[in-house]
Parts: sequence; C-alpha cells; structure tokens
Amino acid sequence: MLRIHFTGRDLERIRLSARPDPLWEVVCSACRLQTREGPQVFDLWRRGVRRQLRHGGAPLRAVRMLCGLVPFAAYFPDFLTPAAEGRGFGLDEGVDRVLSTPRRRIEREIGLLTASGGRPRAGTALARGEREALHVLGAALREYHTSFIAPVGQAVDAAVSADVDWRSRALREGGIEGLWATFGPMARWQSPALEVAYPVDRDLHLDGRGLLLVPSYFCWRRPVALVDDSLQPVLVYPVEKPAPTVSAAGPAELSGLLGPTRAALLQKAASPAWYSTSEMAAATGISLSSASQQLAVLRRTGLLTSRRDGKHVLHSATPLGRRLLGGPPAE
Repeated sequence: MLRIHFTGRDLERIRLSARPDPLWEVVCSACRLQTREGPQVFDLWRRGVRRQLRHGGAPLRAVRMLCGLVPFAAYFPDFLTPAAEGRGFGLDEGVDRVLSTPRRRIEREIGLLTASGGRPRAGTALARGEREALHVLGAALREYHTSFIAPVGQAVDAAVSADVDWRSRALREGGIEGLWATFGPMARWQSPALEVAYPVDRDLHLDGRGLLLVPSYFCWRRPVALVDDSLQPVLVYPVEKPAPTVSAAGPAELSGLLGPTRAALLQKAASPAWYSTSEMAAATGISLSSASQQLAVLRRTGLLTSRRDGKHVLHSATPLGRRLLGGPPAE
C-alpha cells in the first residue's frame, strides 16, 4: 500500500491534469504490451502493434529500446516521465525535457534499473550521457508515440476528458472528500493520508509540495507514482476504458440504428459535461422513467458510462459513443 501524507498546504495544492500526458501513455502502454492484462480493452491495440512490428524498421527498434527501459517490473526510470503542470505539455516538449535530464540522475536511475534486473539497450551509453544514445532515446520515444499512441489518440483523449469532467464536478460539489470518493476502491481517504493500492508498502510525505493527479488510458488497475520522493509528487491513475471504437455514423444513420430517442440522449451525453438522469430527460423531452430505461440500454451496449454522485446518477458518452457520433472528443 502507498500512503500519501498531506498537510493543509498540500490539500490546497492538488492539481488534476486536464489532458493525457504523452510520456506516461508511452510508459504505461509499454507495460501493457508486455502482458495480457485487460484483454477486452487492450487486445485490439496489441494486435495492431504486433502487426506493425512484423515489418521491422523504426517502430520495432523503438519498442525494443523502450521495453528494455520499461520492463514489466517494479521499477522503471523516473526521468522518462518529467512532471507537467496544468494542461501539461506536448510530446516534443516532453521528449526535450527527458533528454535534458542531468547526466548524474540518468546514471543513478539506469543503475537502479539494472540492479532490479532490467537490461536496458544502450544503458551504459545512456548512463554516460552520450549524445548519440540520447538521440536514439528521443527518436524512440517519438516513433513509439507516433506509431502506437497517436492512432488511438481519439479514444485516449475522450476517456481522459470524461474522467476529468467527472472528478472536477465531484470536487466542485463535494470538496476534497468528494474528489477522493471518486477514487474508490483503488484508493481511500484516511485523513490526513490517501491510501492507495500499490505493489509495495511505502509512505510518501508531500511536505507542502502538493500532488499532481494524472489520468491515464494505458494505466491499468492501480495508480503509479514516481520512485524518487524528492521529485515533484505525481499520482498517475487509470481512467475507465470502454469497449474499442467503431466506425462513425451520420445523424440519419444513427437515428435509424438507435432510434430517435436514444440517438438524442447519446448526442446530449457527448457534451463535455456529465448530466444527471433528470437533466437528460429534460433536454430530450421525455419522462424520467423513459430516460432511465433508454440510458440503461445505451449503457449496456457500451455507448454510455454512468457514475453515482451522491443522490444523482451522472451520464456521459463513452469513446465508443463519441466515435459512433462521428464528432471530436470532448474538450
């Protein structure tokens, strides 16, 4: 278990990243690639990656290098995921930050990786801060993201956006305790500490630095934190991941497929905000009982996700539902 200890100042400095962090998605997806975890969510993606790898070339070299640096084990180097604030940064800025890591830190973290059983490609050259090794690492990060993360970017963005909307609403309406309640059962608030499901027993004291919460599509089952307690504290956590996406349908086709009432409800649920059952009913001009029945159908088919928030049940379109509508992910 990971126990994250808060002071009053830390509670004032909790931030929720508004977008996926490209490097955390790279690292977490490299772990998913090495296991069979989450077959219903990740198998389609894994098959696509493996098809590309059969052709060799730059994608294969990127996977070999990153899986050497990020083995499916208890440790991978913290310098691969530099901290971002607020709306985060893009891939290029993130890679630049990785490559500007002080040589002593790279050497120390590569040493920890090797001691834990990892066999990083070009590990010795990286530890020495050799320019060519850093260039190869930067190219591998960019190639991996372009080949394997960007093609599913719409699903990643939509799932993260829905998660951020939900937790932001919980924070607005229920304060810090409302926010922490959304993390059950993978974490629970036992003031003044957040107890998080974790593979090892550990205490992290924030000491006034606050905590950055980073939602991740490729994170699975339990949150991840940086190993080095001296770094800016970050907690990366898994977002809900509905079924894989399908081809988009136009308004007429959507109405014919779902029926006009369910199509209207899905359109409303694709808005950036989460809506209660009564709000959905009012927006589409149907009764509360009818809305409940139709929303249940959309939920069973993977087009809608619902969460209980106190006395209300809130609804939002899943990435599958948004893709079916043919629109962009919610911002």
